[in-house]
Amino acid sequence: MSPDPYDLLVIGSGPAGQKAAIQAAKLGYRVAVIERSHVVGGVCVNTGTIPSKTLREAVVYLSGHAQRGVYGQSYRPKDHVTVDDLLSRTSHVVEQEIDVITDQLRRNRVDLIAGTARFVDASTLSVATPDGERRLAGDRIVIAVGTVPSRPHDVEFDEETILDSDGILHLSRIPDSLVVVGAGVIGIEYASMFAALRTRVTVIERRERLLDFCDLEVVEALQYHLRELGVVFRFAETVTAVAPSNGSAVTSLASGKQVPSDMVLYSAGRRGATDDLGLESAGLTADERGRIAVDEQFRTSVTNIMAVGDVIGFPNLAATSAEQGRRASCHAFGVPVGSQSAFLPVGIYTIPEISYVGATEQELTAAGIAYEIGVARYRELARGAILGDRHGMLKILVASVDHSLLGVHVFGSGATELVHIGQMAMALGATVDHLVDTVFNYPTLAEAYKVAALDATNRMRHLARVAGRPAARA
Repeated sequence: MSPDPYDLLVIGSGPAGQKAAIQAAKLGYRVAVIERSHVVGGVCVNTGTIPSKTLREAVVYLSGHAQRGVYGQSYRPKDHVTVDDLLSRTSHVVEQEIDVITDQLRRNRVDLIAGTARFVDASTLSVATPDGERRLAGDRIVIAVGTVPSRPHDVEFDEETILDSDGILHLSRIPDSLVVVGAGVIGIEYASMFAALRTRVTVIERRERLLDFCDLEVVEALQYHLRELGVVFRFAETVTAVAPSNGSAVTSLASGKQVPSDMVLYSAGRRGATDDLGLESAGLTADERGRIAVDEQFRTSVTNIMAVGDVIGFPNLAATSAEQGRRASCHAFGVPVGSQSAFLPVGIYTIPEISYVGATEQELTAAGIAYEIGVARYRELARGAILGDRHGMLKILVASVDHSLLGVHVFGSGATELVHIGQMAMALGATVDHLVDTVFNYPTLAEAYKVAALDATNRMRHLARVAGRPAARA
């Protein structure tokens, strides 16, 4: 069988694979994308980012959570929220995204091949399609297969009471009680969604704290808010068994505790979907979590093969993966591309949201960098009052020496949108003084930047006065 020749073969059609393929096609190369699922979009569109974030919006609306600060804790636009209510909107958005991605690939003349790819050698793939085997030859190959949920062998997943983060999107009912094993990003996002629906949620985490890569003050604010919704946290606990029992489930802990619940969401991380790729035939290996090592240009140890997206590990964000795919194609074909920005935003779609860019207080303290903080609380903003968000806050970290912005941390409504103002300010080298001098629309949440900047400036002025130094500018 003579393989079909391509300039670039991309395995996987998630954000990383899409952008790698489209970038190469726009450069004039012949490109094919191999997707084993019956639809494009990868985990991002089908089981991850898009459906979970759409589900979140449905929860916020149907539970009345966003309006309770205005109309009271009993406010609810619908007395009885069903699974169909939540998932109907999700299905619509997913279908729309699939249509958009398929159209983009077609318009750029990218061949979309349905099937499961496996390496024959470093430049040849065997693809098992519904019509039989097909062989493809690629001068360059990009691995963008994404990840799958980790499933410990001692957990009895039954897709009804014990589920992973894929299965949670196919619920038959909204549980009265839920145990979430693992307080990572996915686990805590779903924990907050179900808590907003008045499900009794217990979060079990083997680490000592929640989201240890985030700013501690922001995490404490989230944890306080979730506790107000009835969430129970069990930190420094190890799960020894999860088993169905009489239509419910029991989670056993090493400490001897047992936690009963209607359902269990086991969210103990994800692993690269590389098991069936036949990497050894291409001279490649994956680590114990299925991830592939790459250099700064996303090249693997085999120079014509690149890897991008979640399969290469941190930061495991759809936006970052898409940019990795674009840059990988440019590197593959020798096209100059600017340096990657060091200021990558992180968004966590809990209820309320968390988003940040830059350093945390803990990182700056450990590095011995002098800084000052500036805080704006949503309850002090007219827009916050209009939205009914009394929990939100925006915090900026400012270098004491040159007033540069070192970090921006947001908790509350619109956090994942609001953070981009700080991201661009940091990327352009703006200082806290620029924020003080900027006029923001009123009433907006963006005004929080000026409030926080004035707070930081006043703190620095007070320190200068006490220390007998020249005062900071007005």
